[in-house]
Amino acid sequence: MTFPSPLREVPAEHERSTPGEDTGTLVIGVAGGSGSGKSTVAAEIVRRVGSDRVVVITHDRYYRDLSGLPSEKLIHHNFDHPDALETPLMVAHLGLLKSGRPAPVPVYDYARHVRLPDAEWMEPRPIVLVEGILVLAEPGLRELMDLKIFVDTDPDIRFIRRLDRDLRERGRTVESVVHQYLGTVRPMHLEFVEPSRRWADVIIPEGGFNEAALDLVISHILQTLGADGAAARPPERGS
Repeated sequence: MTFPSPLREVPAEHERSTPGEDTGTLVIGVAGGSGSGKSTVAAEIVRRVGSDRVVVITHDRYYRDLSGLPSEKLIHHNFDHPDALETPLMVAHLGLLKSGRPAPVPVYDYARHVRLPDAEWMEPRPIVLVEGILVLAEPGLRELMDLKIFVDTDPDIRFIRRLDRDLRERGRTVESVVHQYLGTVRPMHLEFVEPSRRWADVIIPEGGFNEAALDLVISHILQTLGADGAAARPPERGS
């Protein structure tokens, strides 16, 4: 299967000035199956650590633009395969944030399966939280992570959550959600997502409802931030 949309280049003025330059930013990966509660875990980390110290980037933003794909092919498109996402672009953007520079993160329209023309500029912060079902399955992303979390939730609960989300937020039908789940979501989960848990530093059963596990994760993050409340201080603009 071929996937349209080539890798988009990062503008030269936003590239890192020195290869390997790193401000010490803490990068946290949150993975798990679709509907596992990744977003809940991410939101809880932001709430308890402070939104002024965390920037969240979801892997879903990097879906390839399918505006040129005929509707009959779009129906069978595999959105759960790693090749459906422009992960190298995400790696480049994380590199910008780690070096203290803003990144032009894509904005994706899930209902129309297109990438909007205007990106959202994300400012560097002490913590970058990377969330998505495949973020631990991608070596390029794993290499940038300081803490890797896998959210583990029973399949039936995950399916119900996905069904509810797709009906409310993405204009889908029950039939289309079930067809996609059986055709691509479940097979890709077994092939890519579930095996990626072996790379996790922490596995959180039941996601955001596991207070004990979240307490341990938050405690580790706060300890890493240090007494001054920052894992790293980005260089001054123009320096």
